[in-house]
Amino acid sequence: QVQLVESGGGLVQAGGSLRLSCGGSGRTFSSIAMGWFRQAPGKEREFVAAINWSGARTYYADSVKGRFTISRDNAKNTMYLQMNSLKPEDTAVYYCAARIVSTLAVFTTIRQYDYWGQGTQVTVSS
Repeated sequence: QVQLVESGGGLVQAGGSLRLSCGGSGRTFSSIAMGWFRQAPGKEREFVAAINWSGARTYYADSVKGRFTISRDNAKNTMYLQMNSLKPEDTAVYYCAARIVSTLAVFTTIRQYDYWGQGTQVTVSS
């Protein structure tokens, strides 16, 4: 079992920055591939970014590429999402997700993840 808790959401003006954190427990953090997803009101949950267990591989949705950076600190059991140049369309509940792995792969779909946090709200005002 893996328990995940997100933090760092809030209200920010367009063009601003936020850093989300996802703390994990219950499993050796370095055996877990992780990702960020988001869900806006009335829309389906969508992929944002993913990182493999070591942090050496990352992958981003086209909509956030160049603005968001995913990273992790396995010693602190924490994953991060640095969000810069935020836009109103980035407004959503952001979720972190985890999957126990034995490969270097990253994962980009909801069904590939087994564990989810409760979400943190990000609101970008225009």
